[in-house]
Amino acid sequence: MDVMPQQDPESGRPPEPSPQDPYVMPAEGATAVPPPPPTLRTTLRRAAFGAVAAGVLLAGALVAVEDGEGDGPKEPGPVERAEAATTAGSPASLSDLTALIGDRQKWVESHPEDAPSLATLGTAYVEWARRSADTTYYARAEEALKRSLEARPGERGNGEAWVGLAALANARHDFLAAKRWGETVKKQQPKTWSVYPVLIDAYTGLGDQKAATAATEKFGELRKGVPALARTAELYRGQGWREDALATAREAADRATQPAEKAEALHRLGELAWERGEPEEAVAQFDAALRTDAGQHASLAGRARALVALERTDEALAAYQSALEKLPRPEYALELGELYESLGLDGDARTQYTALREMVAGAKRAGVDESLVLARFEADHGDPDEAVELLRGQWAKQHRSAAVADALGWALHRAGESEEGLEYAQRAADTGVRNASYAYHLGVIQRELEDYGPARRNLEQAVRTNPAFSPLAAPLARQALEALGEPPAGGPGDTQQPPPPPPAPEPKPEPKTEPERETERETEREAERETERKPKPEAPAASSKAPAPASAASKEAAAGSAAPAEGGASKSP
Repeated sequence: MDVMPQQDPESGRPPEPSPQDPYVMPAEGATAVPPPPPTLRTTLRRAAFGAVAAGVLLAGALVAVEDGEGDGPKEPGPVERAEAATTAGSPASLSDLTALIGDRQKWVESHPEDAPSLATLGTAYVEWARRSADTTYYARAEEALKRSLEARPGERGNGEAWVGLAALANARHDFLAAKRWGETVKKQQPKTWSVYPVLIDAYTGLGDQKAATAATEKFGELRKGVPALARTAELYRGQGWREDALATAREAADRATQPAEKAEALHRLGELAWERGEPEEAVAQFDAALRTDAGQHASLAGRARALVALERTDEALAAYQSALEKLPRPEYALELGELYESLGLDGDARTQYTALREMVAGAKRAGVDESLVLARFEADHGDPDEAVELLRGQWAKQHRSAAVADALGWALHRAGESEEGLEYAQRAADTGVRNASYAYHLGVIQRELEDYGPARRNLEQAVRTNPAFSPLAAPLARQALEALGEPPAGGPGDTQQPPPPPPAPEPKPEPKTEPERETERETEREAERETERKPKPEAPAASSKAPAPASAASKEAAAGSAAPAEGGASKSP
């Protein structure tokens, strides 16, 4: 007998917790049957249900297959689609994710000791919270994953719950905890492919490029296809290999088949186009992502950035407002606030900055550390000293990504510590990432320290990489570059080669003695007397002969040279 969904999966939000259990949410979606039996047969008049092993959302989940007497294959429902996507390591649509959550909620309500289903439910909560910005679901995720480990410890084969806890730690920006959970699974089960995406995120957050590269390569070996291509594109992007990132991202988009997977790939292409300073291409890719999957809400914010660069301000404001309504992330509030400020709408800007603080405070109550975005706000619009304190705390937690290094360098500069700030800003640039904002920050700090040559190069790189990287900072970058003026005349050889050594001074003559000076004076006087005794030459007598007549050629030459002086072209005879 079929169990019909109790909620329209297109509602886009999982149901609220049931009163019977504060940690388990009421049922929704198809009934799931746990392993080990692959099938369960009833009477000939009733349908047969089969299931394969349950797993976590990232590693694979319970796949329910319905078959009936004489019926052909049926289209997969939302739960099956979500399971198929997660088994492949790809994102599921929000509606399908909602159905999967409801399906697991009902099952664990009547089977509270089913460790795999609890792990699946907990990891699904993490994914829902991440893609909806509803941080309250992180607490539900943590409870479900803990209950899963109580039912079956990780050492007894419940690595799926450990992977779920690693994903939860990454979502809360606790990268050290994510690294510990992930490396525990990798040590016990090195061929568990689902652990590598969470390890890549953890290593990236800690700024460990070497480990992130190794984890990406291992993931590609174990799980080929679109998920591996997507991760590889992100790796190339973080290292500044722009052409490789673009080629890999395009391949991922071409090979993606499911709407959510395709939309994510198109969104990545939009971000790459934006970072290259190609806003029209970025808008096209973000629009394509939204047409493919309307739940790809991050593309609304990406589209808004690109529209600002195209000076389509009204559309940009609407896109930002829509993004914040559907995906209320504090970084979007900061971007919208800065756009308002660039337009002289200070009141609207303050409203967004207040909303940002409220979002950060709410995230903190849910265990999410949003210190980075708060510090960026404080450095430019609040208290730079507070920004430095927040970011030093991040650095002490080993959160040493390029983003944190750049933000700390800039905050130190804004707080009057430009020399120390230079070290961190240079570290961010040395990662190789092509980020116009990083180049701008480094150039401004170098100009402050009167290192004008490197300052000019980095400011030029900022405006060349993305001329409209920020509605507030991009105009300031151009002004700073104009204030530096043109570089000195000469090529690189003139500016980089050391100057030639100065010529050696002429040796000074030895001082003469008095007898030597007297002899020299007597020699000069004798030369003068000799000159006076010589007879003077007589003036030449006037010649009695007339000068020889000039030749005809000489006369013509004289006439030709004299004609212009007499006032113009010679006349014809």
